[in-house]
Amino acid sequence: MRIFTEAQVRASFLNASRSERKNIALPADFDELDFGARDYLGWRDPKLPNVSYIVADIDDEPVGLLLRQTDSRARSRPQCSWCADVQLPNDVVFYTTKRAGDAGRRGDTVGTLICENFECSRNVRILPPSAYLGFDREAARDRRIDALRRHVEGFVRDVRGDF
Repeated sequence: MRIFTEAQVRASFLNASRSERKNIALPADFDELDFGARDYLGWRDPKLPNVSYIVADIDDEPVGLLLRQTDSRARSRPQCSWCADVQLPNDVVFYTTKRAGDAGRRGDTVGTLICENFECSRNVRILPPSAYLGFDREAARDRRIDALRRHVEGFVRDVRGDF
């Protein structure tokens, strides 16, 4: 992921009003973030427990989404739709977001299961166990990283209405 400034991040949100953009609490360590080790930037709002944000690098531009965590929890442990991590080192929750434009203003939303604290970039970079003799663990990790990027981009494009 490319490095973005605070101003770029705030301006990038598709489905947030001007006042919501202004009031976004950026991560406390924003200036020290390692953007190179991330496939997207995701964080929870410290003041609003059910509100989170993601910013993805789409076509060399930051695209941000305001997400809301649903109150209900799954009965069984769900798998993240983005990183598809099977080790489940963290909780996965259902996030919803308003679609961009007129659809969002009419109340149209889309949702997906995501790692609760957005650990996907870290999860996909863990070397998988060797599945068989000669298994290329680095290539498998690279495929997981590419898949994460495709899943995030697909979700953002769906919210944006690019399909």
